Amino acid sequence: MKQSVALMAFAVSVITGSAGAEEIFVADFGDLPQAQVVFLGEVHDNPHHHDNQAAAVVAIAPTAVVFEMLTREKAAAVTPSLLKDPAQLATELDWANTGWPDFEIYYPVFAASAGAEIYGAQVPRAAARAAVMGEDLAEAFGEGAERFGLLAKLPEAQQEEREAKQMAAHCDALPAEMLPGMVLAQRLRDASLARAAMSALAETGGPVVVITGNGHARTDWGAPALLPQEVSVLSIAQIEAQSEGQEPFDKWLVTAAAEREDPCAAFK
Repeated sequence: MKQSVALMAFAVSVITGSAGAEEIFVADFGDLPQAQVVFLGEVHDNPHHHDNQAAAVVAIAPTAVVFEMLTREKAAAVTPSLLKDPAQLATELDWANTGWPDFEIYYPVFAASAGAEIYGAQVPRAAARAAVMGEDLAEAFGEGAERFGLLAKLPEAQQEEREAKQMAAHCDALPAEMLPGMVLAQRLRDASLARAAMSALAETGGPVVVITGNGHARTDWGAPALLPQEVSVLSIAQIEAQSEGQEPFDKWLVTAAAEREDPCAAFK
């Protein structure tokens, strides 16, 4: 997982917003448009992004926070007292063995979530592995697979683009035959995030904040695209550099880059 996190950071560190989006700053968090579900994107290993997410959570004051990094079982174990104790919380979550970046950079988001219900959307490893191997997505996901788009075949152009992004994210080192399965795994994660967001909205009334990677916060084919049209959504990306390209987010922040080793070094 740690290697995958580094590669994801490499792959999504240079993106920009769509034509209707705009760059914002932390000072703008108090004036964000109201939405029932707010996706707060990140490059996973960038501590600036987690500090900004924490500030946004405080400003939004959500009734629920969904973490891509937590399973439903781990999320259910988070209590108000645990949120005040970073060392004990990290132990309870077994964070050191999850493969995510250091808990220290994530803790500000957890601390800011005090008073909100905590939800988990992480796809179990067995299910993700099944998707990569091309096995039945509906079985891996469970009830609601059709509702969250897992039974529909992607348009050919989108499939090709997503496979190309997976190849780039893995330093052009993947066998081509693995790419469809990697896309399936990403779709499974998008669906899991959408399902958790809808559950949180139904059970708490919202607003709901979703803490996730930038790729899952895309409004065209990420988790936001899987929510019902009647649900108001705001997607905010955090990027490390501007580019001339077009990526679909409602808002974005440009931050300093994280200090990291070359994520492709392991493939050389």
